[in-house]
Amino acid sequence: MNIIGHYRTITRHRHKVIAHCAKCGILWRGLMHDLSKYSPTEFIPGVKYYIGTRSPNEEERNRHGYSSAWLHHKGRNRHHFEYWTDYNMAERRVMPVKMPFVFVIEMFCDRVAASKIYQGDKYTDSHPIEYFERGKGTRSIHPETSDLLEGLLVMLRDKGEKETFAYIRGLVKSGFTY
Repeated sequence: MNIIGHYRTITRHRHKVIAHCAKCGILWRGLMHDLSKYSPTEFIPGVKYYIGTRSPNEEERNRHGYSSAWLHHKGRNRHHFEYWTDYNMAERRVMPVKMPFVFVIEMFCDRVAASKIYQGDKYTDSHPIEYFERGKGTRSIHPETSDLLEGLLVMLRDKGEKETFAYIRGLVKSGFTY
């Protein structure tokens, strides 16, 4: 049952991201989204730790103190802010770097889709910003990237999906950078 449940969950999620990316004008990013989840390195732990109500990475992390699937995933998928870290020569430590705009938009689409999948019928447009705010004090993300993502999540909560996706599509078409 776990293999079918996990496969359905990641595929349903991916299809939602594809649809959201299309609405934002970045269809190619949607089509490329999370393909590494089907690799044995990520898929096998996903099946083993599948719960259905939250990411299997959380369960793997609870049991072992880390998630091998997540370590693989974040290193291959540029829509995760965790991918965007590098050694800062001046600070002499690893620090977050500003994400390219297109990956911030894919991250936005990813977060909205994940909220829809895990919340199911209970989903509202406020769920993605509420989830974002819960982790705000502990994440290591470039401040400008964080501000852009947060602004889009607030817009989603306050103005709804249709207006937010239209706004993002306009930014994409204009070649916006932040």
